[in-house]
Formats: sequence, structure tokens, C-alpha cells
Amino acid sequence: MKLAVIAALVSSAAAFAPNAQPAAQTALNAETDRRAFFGAAAAFGAAALPIAANAKVDYENVAYLGGSQIIDLNNANVRSYLRIQGMYPNAAGKIVSHGPYKSVADVYNIPGLSQAEKDVIKKNESRFTVKEPAAEYVIDRINNGLYR
Repeated sequence: MKLAVIAALVSSAAAFAPNAQPAAQTALNAETDRRAFFGAAAAFGAAALPIAANAKVDYENVAYLGGSQIIDLNNANVRSYLRIQGMYPNAAGKIVSHGPYKSVADVYNIPGLSQAEKDVIKKNESRFTVKEPAAEYVIDRINNGLYR
């Protein structure tokens, strides 16, 4: 990275350095010099790029984030609970603001959970699952920036 920064600074400084060529250049010479400079800069830029990282392209549990009947308690957004009657906003808000959960039964240990909320959770307990928390989704559990 330091080498790339130094090379960029040197090439920028070289662009403003006085040239040893005569001042009366033809338009053709100026064009070829410009092409040679940018061609060399492009080649250097391509060589300076780091090797592509092995990024996680697909999340295998994406269906549990709200796209199926089963909801992942550790990664799903608060809006995933809209389709379950009685869950949104109170019980859903408490679920996403606590955790991570090791099992579905851990949900009943949330402080401040009313008996009515526990009953709704118990009624829909088969619709919940617990997957390993993924940082890409945990960060957006409370507010994913989607508004009506």
C-alpha cells in the first residue's frame, strides 16, 4: 500500500516537472506522450491492485431473514415479524434488542417480556429458529433503513 502511495505521488510530481524536450512540440508528439504516460499509469495501477479476497457472496440462511415462514432469532430484522400476528412491534422489538440466543427457549428469559408477549411467542414457537449470528445481518436487526 505504501508503494502504491509513493508511486502515485512520484507520478503526480513527474507530470509537473520541466521536460527536456523543446518547447515547440507538435500535437502528434504531445498525444503520444500523453498516451504513453496514461498507459504506463494504467498498467501500474492494475499491477498494484491486491488479489481479490474470498468474499462471502451468498448467505446460506438468507431464507430465515424474513423470506420464509421460519425466522432466525439471531439475524432477522424487526420487520420480519410483521407477518406474525401479535409479534410486531412490542415482542419483536424486545427479541431483536436482546440476544444472541443459543436456543429458541432463551427468548422467554428476556427481561420485561409480558405474559401476553410470551403467549404469542409460545403460539408461534415452531416458526423460529436459531442460527449462528452473522455480523452482516446482526448490525441491521433493529433498523435496516427501510421505511414506508
